[in-house]
Amino acid sequence: MSFWTEEREEQLLAEVGKERPVSQETAAAAAEALEVSTRSVSSKLRKMGIEVEKAGPRARKFSDEQEAALVQFLEDNDGDFTYAEIAEQFADGEFSAKQIQGKVLSLEMTDAVKATPKKESVKTYSEEEENTFVAMANAGKYLEEIAEALGKSLASVRGKALSLNRTQGLEIPKQRESHAATKVDVIEELVQSGKLGDMTVNEIAEAAGKTPRGVRTIITRRGLVCADYKAKAKKEAAA
Repeated sequence: MSFWTEEREEQLLAEVGKERPVSQETAAAAAEALEVSTRSVSSKLRKMGIEVEKAGPRARKFSDEQEAALVQFLEDNDGDFTYAEIAEQFADGEFSAKQIQGKVLSLEMTDAVKATPKKESVKTYSEEEENTFVAMANAGKYLEEIAEALGKSLASVRGKALSLNRTQGLEIPKQRESHAATKVDVIEELVQSGKLGDMTVNEIAEAAGKTPRGVRTIITRRGLVCADYKAKAKKEAAA
């Protein structure tokens, strides 16, 4: 059975939000939430017609000192943190959760890592909404009209159309307007305007069209601080 079920596709769209093209940071955050590789997420998004930034140079490997420090961290916090939490607190967030996981596997210290709680897939379209979607699509309605009728984002409706096309052979509705994707880094804009520090994670997530988890990941990787999330302070406390 394919990993990419309809529910996971919808969760993926919710994780990446409105950002276009999707940055590697956002793709990594979505991959972490879905417990799959960033490459798998990027590949899936491209198949769904969503542009994704190309990956940059590969991250550097662990130095001998960093490997020793990771071993010490795991021994001092045996079973206390998940891979994602370790990635946030170790080496100033230099390594992703997947990189941490790979190194821990090679060190044969997986027992020292807290298990990540499994997420239940949430069906974002009710049976009634799906029937309405199919009826409107068969009536030749545009994606924008379907999105408005169902109270869904255009990205969510587009993803649902792709899913129904694959499972039911539904002809994908046309989009009335197609604009060239322009990347807008809302978080960077908030930093430049001096507003980020006064905003909560949830407020930033709403402004940027991302999930709170995705925002926390980006704040940690960029070394930023907002009103209710101070990644640097968390790292210092763990040191």
